[in-house]
Amino acid sequence: MSTTVEWIAQALDCPARGNQRLEIHGAESVLKAGPHDITFVGDELNLKRLQSSNAGAVIVEQRLEESFQKTYEGATFASLTVVDAQAAFIQIIQKLRPPRSLPEIGISSEAEISNEVTIGNNCHIYPQVTIRPGVQIGNNCRIYPGVYIGDDCVIGDDVTIHANAVLYPDVKIANRVLIHATAVLGCDGFGYRFENGSYLKIPHLGSVQIEEDVEIGAGTTIDRGMIGATVIGEGSKIDNQVMIAHNCEIGKHNAFASQVGFAGSITTGDYVRCAGQVGIADHVHVGDKATLGARAGVHRDIPSGEIHIGTPAAPEKEQRKIVMSIRKVPEMRKQIRDLEKHIQELNQRFEELKNESPAA
Repeated sequence: MSTTVEWIAQALDCPARGNQRLEIHGAESVLKAGPHDITFVGDELNLKRLQSSNAGAVIVEQRLEESFQKTYEGATFASLTVVDAQAAFIQIIQKLRPPRSLPEIGISSEAEISNEVTIGNNCHIYPQVTIRPGVQIGNNCRIYPGVYIGDDCVIGDDVTIHANAVLYPDVKIANRVLIHATAVLGCDGFGYRFENGSYLKIPHLGSVQIEEDVEIGAGTTIDRGMIGATVIGEGSKIDNQVMIAHNCEIGKHNAFASQVGFAGSITTGDYVRCAGQVGIADHVHVGDKATLGARAGVHRDIPSGEIHIGTPAAPEKEQRKIVMSIRKVPEMRKQIRDLEKHIQELNQRFEELKNESPAA
C-alpha cells in the first residue's frame, strides 16, 4: 500500500512541512529509510542519525521540534510534528502494512472437537485443531491449525492461540490473551524426590491461570502448579522461549524478555521487568517495579524498585563498582610486581650497606 504525506498528516491530525504530495511507499528506521519511506525521530540519538538518512518524510516528536528546525532547516524531506512520534509511526506503519491472518472460516470440519465443548459466537477454529471434552471457549476467539486444548480448559473472549500451541487439561485463560505458536501451558513441573538411589516423580495436580490482556511468546513454557495454580498476572508480556516453573505467581504488568528462566514457587510484584536470560532460583520474591538486567542470576529476594545486575545479582551501583575493580586487576598485578621488585632491590641494598658498615 502507498499513500502521500498529506494523507498521513490528515490521519495523524498534525501539521506537516515540505512536499505534502510526496508518495510514501513504506516505513523504515532512520538509517534504512529511502526517498519514498517515512521514519520517525523520538530521541536525540535518532535526531542526529537523521543527518545520514535518505528518508522522504519524518515524524518528529514535539519536544524535539526546536532542535529539529535548527538542524534541518531547508532539508529536502517532509516533516510531521506529533506529541508521541513512536505511537504515530506505529499507527502509520499498520496502515502501510495491514496485518495478515487466515480467512474467517467459522469452525472447520477438519478440526477434532468433542461434543462436550461449549463455543461462543464469532469464533474461528482452523483445521487440525483438537479440543477435548469439557472445554469452554468464549466469543470472538481464533484458534489456529495444530492447536491442542486439553480437557476442561476455560478460554475467555477475544483470545487468539497461534499454530501448534498446547494447553494441557484445566488451563484457565482470561479475556484478550494472545498465545503465540508452540507455547506449552500446563505441563508437569520438574519435581522429583530422591529415594533409594533413584528419582521418584512428584505428581503435579494443580493448574495454570492466565489473567486478562497477557501475551505469551512463541516456544514459551508455563508449568502447572503442584497443588494450586501457576498464575500469570493481568497485562503481563512474556517474550519467546521463556520458562516459568510450577507454582510461580507473576504479578500484574510484568515484562520478561527472551530466555528468562523462573524456578518453582517464585513470586513477583507488579511492573517487574526481566531482561534476556535472567535466571531466578526457587522461592524468591521480586518486589514491585524491580528491574533485573540481562543474564542476572538471582538467589535472594529483590526489594521493590531496585535495579539488580550480574551474577550473583546485586544492586546496579554496587555491581558496577565490582566490575570496575575487576577491570583494574591486571594493572594492580603489575603494580604489585613492581613493588615486589622494588622491595627486593631495597632489601638487597640494605644488605650491601650492612656488609659495608665497620664491625662493632
